[in-house]
Amino acid sequence: MENISIKLAHLSDITTICEIGTKTFFETYAQRNSVADMQQYLATNFNQQAIKKQIENHGSAFYIAYLENKPIGYLKLNTAEAQTDLNEHNSVEIERIYVLAAYHGKNIGQLLYQKAAAVAKEKGKSSIWLGVWEQNPRAIRFYEKQGFEKFDTHIFIVGSEEQTDYLMRKLL
Repeated sequence: MENISIKLAHLSDITTICEIGTKTFFETYAQRNSVADMQQYLATNFNQQAIKKQIENHGSAFYIAYLENKPIGYLKLNTAEAQTDLNEHNSVEIERIYVLAAYHGKNIGQLLYQKAAAVAKEKGKSSIWLGVWEQNPRAIRFYEKQGFEKFDTHIFIVGSEEQTDYLMRKLL
């Protein structure tokens, strides 16, 4: 796709991140979760206060993908104590690569992953890791194609439901 840019997000981008996060999470997971669980998760995790706190965390960074001037997805990276699970100083966590469904299959996820790898290398990290829902085969295949391998699992809570995520890692 032409005219794709990826820019570091700032506090002024909170609304954009909330909107993309809410829409992409709903598009991806609503069919396999109850309405109540989805509403609770979205309200808790994609409100402006929650996103503001994440942007202000020195160990986290958001990068927004734009097609011309339209935001179409984003990447969230975590280092050290900001990581959701491992808290490793030699790795970067990809917490989210979210792309609006209308732009799936257009290489946007690949560009966001490449940004994550570039940031990890710039920071001198030796690996990238992430959690991906065991019932999201499209994402699992994407990460396997990038060279990620499953090394563990963890529990991810959506509303009142416990779900299993595969933890996957790629050495840099």
